[in-house]
Amino acid sequence: MNLAHASRRDFLQTAGVAGAALLAGGALTRRSHARADEANDKIRFGVIGCGGMGTGHLNGLVSRSEADNLQVVGACDVYQRRLTRAQGIAHCEGYLDYRKLLERPDLDAVLIATPDHWHGKIAIDAMSAGKHVYVEKPMTHTVSQALELRDAVKRYKKVLQVGPQATGSDLVWKAHDALKAGRIGKVTWAQGSYNRNARVCLFNDHQRIDAMAGPDKLGEDFIDWKMWLGSEWGLAPEIPWNPEHFFRFRKYFPYNGGVATDLLYHKLAPLLLAIAGPQGEQPLRVNASGGLYVEKDGRDIPDVFLLTADFPSEFSVFLASTLTNDTQIGDRIYGKHGTLDLDAGMLKPNGPYTDEFQQANGGQTEAKLEAAARRDMVGNFVDVIRGGGPLHCNVDLGCATMITIKLAVESYRQKKTMLWDPQSEKLAS
Repeated sequence: MNLAHASRRDFLQTAGVAGAALLAGGALTRRSHARADEANDKIRFGVIGCGGMGTGHLNGLVSRSEADNLQVVGACDVYQRRLTRAQGIAHCEGYLDYRKLLERPDLDAVLIATPDHWHGKIAIDAMSAGKHVYVEKPMTHTVSQALELRDAVKRYKKVLQVGPQATGSDLVWKAHDALKAGRIGKVTWAQGSYNRNARVCLFNDHQRIDAMAGPDKLGEDFIDWKMWLGSEWGLAPEIPWNPEHFFRFRKYFPYNGGVATDLLYHKLAPLLLAIAGPQGEQPLRVNASGGLYVEKDGRDIPDVFLLTADFPSEFSVFLASTLTNDTQIGDRIYGKHGTLDLDAGMLKPNGPYTDEFQQANGGQTEAKLEAAARRDMVGNFVDVIRGGGPLHCNVDLGCATMITIKLAVESYRQKKTMLWDPQSEKLAS
């Protein structure tokens, strides 16, 4: 798995072609089916948010319904056309208001793929209603929402999976084992990037505006704009209907953090998993820089975004995300004795520490991590609901990642360093 290219487009193509591709190999598919038969416990899903990502997930759930003994019983979207499409795919009930879906007593789990500013509230409401939750990344829109959601998971004792795909890579988990064993010495820093380049920005091309739709339209063209904003619950400012904001929300800070939350969340979560472990680690200091250098179309978000963060375990992370050049800098973790190329799974010695490296790596001057098949994100979620075990991205890792990413967004916007106290979980002075 090339962690630098686990993109939203890749996921949507995979999910849309066949649900079987979402399973990590035929043997795992058969084992999953056996577990479902033995348990005889069909899991009934609802999908909330049926845009591009949500429809990809919906296709995947329907395709894997027999293998994993699950069923989509409801779909929800504030845009009637999308909702009708979802109902056609899953042959299920449709809801414009997610709260009506959550009232179903036969609903076991929800998959949330709405705009970011709704993630936290819907997830908490779902757990309060007794449902398990799979929530797309970023876990929430704000730091306070992340902490509130984490606490809600502990309180309601439901399964919550966050969706950064690379946390499901066995290579990342093997990397954690290797780092914990000291195979490259003390880890001091890591790097990663998620860069894109296109003649038409994907934040525009993938979210095309339907000029015929809106809150004043009828039938398939109706959009519940008031519900989408969530102003009643303080989720976003109340503004008049704005199709650019609705269809291209990733370009505007009231609903999204731009490339930081859409792309770099995919990079930071697996790096924290590899270095700090399955619970992740909250930062101490976060800086971000960059700017809007090319994509000057009225958006809020930068097209060049550079993040640095320091952590209590004495390591730093540097991440880059641009929409102006798609050359990647590669995912690497640097230790005192060696370097781990996470994309290739290769460990190599560094500087004068070949002897120490060889001692920790069975005498080898280069070592390769051998990755095994591992269940995909949704499959892992289903397995944990049925039988427990570790999630690929649990709420603690999701929360730690969210805090770092959101502080970076605020560092960029406020043009200052953001200091965080992980003990009090508050901004430090």
